Amino acid sequence: MNNEVKPDLLVALVNYQPGAVVSKTIIEKDTGTVTLFAFDLGQGLSEHTAPFDALIQVLDGEVEIKISGKLFHLKQGEIIIIPAHEPHALKAASHFKMLLTMIRS
Repeated sequence: MNNEVKPDLLVALVNYQPGAVVSKTIIEKDTGTVTLFAFDLGQGLSEHTAPFDALIQVLDGEVEIKISGKLFHLKQGEIIIIPAHEPHALKAASHFKMLLTMIRS
């Protein structure tokens, strides 16, 4: 295992791919995960639930997120917390990158 500590440009760690969603796990521990995503325009995640809170940080572009039937439009620099067990879905309104942090409790 490489334990070298070094800075990285977060948005450069994943690239957009036509018609696809690309992900890269940054941290994976028993207590939670941090995952970077890149969504092509129109790509998304269908409605689902998670057993823990999720923090979405929009790093690039724009996304529509539906949480428990309420629609939110987020753009670069904005964040939203999705409470545990709430149904949610998202769709890229443009090319869109996000950092997803999930904390297990």
